[in-house]
Amino acid sequence: MIKGLLRFVIAVIFILSGFVKAVDLVGFSFKMEEYFSPTVFNIPFFEKFALPLSIVVVVLELLLGFMLLIKLKLKFTLSALIALCVFFGFLTFYSAYYNVVTDCGCFGDAIKFTPWQSFIKDIVLLAGLIIVFILYRKDFRKKDAYEYSAKKETGNTFSYILLGIFAAAMVVVGAYGIMHEPVIDFRDYKTGTDLKAEKEKISRNPSEYKTFYSLKNQKTGEVLKVNQDDYIKETKYWAEGSPWKIEEGKNESVLVKEGYKSEIVKFKIEDPTGTEVTEEILRAPKAILVFSYHPKEISPELLKQVEAKVKSQGAHLVYGVSTDPNTFKTIKNMMMDGTAIKTIARSNPFVLVLENGKIVDKQPAKDYAE
Repeated sequence: MIKGLLRFVIAVIFILSGFVKAVDLVGFSFKMEEYFSPTVFNIPFFEKFALPLSIVVVVLELLLGFMLLIKLKLKFTLSALIALCVFFGFLTFYSAYYNVVTDCGCFGDAIKFTPWQSFIKDIVLLAGLIIVFILYRKDFRKKDAYEYSAKKETGNTFSYILLGIFAAAMVVVGAYGIMHEPVIDFRDYKTGTDLKAEKEKISRNPSEYKTFYSLKNQKTGEVLKVNQDDYIKETKYWAEGSPWKIEEGKNESVLVKEGYKSEIVKFKIEDPTGTEVTEEILRAPKAILVFSYHPKEISPELLKQVEAKVKSQGAHLVYGVSTDPNTFKTIKNMMMDGTAIKTIARSNPFVLVLENGKIVDKQPAKDYAE
């Protein structure tokens, strides 16, 4: 009873984890790119393979999780899941210890974990898998090659049919998300979201941070971490002739009060001169924004089609938003952080339609231009 329940719970966790990533494989690939970036593992060569590798990881999670659920090839399945958990545990520990990736993307945009929470989750899962492995070890007997059991063959055939149906369904879900938009949108930028209202919530309840200075005593070599308030109050740290000096590049910004959490805090659009136009966009009766996170990779023909289409819609504002002020040819160019654009757009380019700050439509540009 206990081992069956534990197996069921772990299997469901892997299936859910894989599913929320499968619906948004492009978003998960962005997370993989973070791990490959120079600031984390410094293997930028793999960034161009982020999407295929994301698919492999998600397929493993889903298929192994489902195989565990239906007790198919149990020894192999548990061994593979333990190896997968060790791999994820290494990644999450590295992220947490060095504070390089703030969200591992373990459950996509559906559930957010801090790096240490992700690591603890992986350790708990690993422990659970090892326990299940031990509890089921008596079921790992090899089948006698000369023994035929019609019942076993029928059971295995049915299990493989179930696995095939499950895999086919997940392929459809994943492919749709890659070619269009996620079947289920877990992001803060889902259709119907009022960006203006979200911005107001963030303003009313902002997160608060304090800077901690790393101070080194030039005489004794002692090093202290002092928060900004104590640094100002204690004149011994900054008075003329003080032996304490701030160590450049070692200061830390620490969250002291969690405010209203929303990715929309990053929704900040500027013109090429640096003047912010966010409020103007949110107040417009109708605004159409064309986003691009990789301007150099846009098809010139697609760009021409989408620009012609957005200009014909009678919107009060039509802007092209990218990381390059020369991306768009016939509509006004605006600027936005590339990572923030990826939070909104899952294709390149991407169209977002707002009415009084509310998202009423969002589509890949190729779908919008048709």
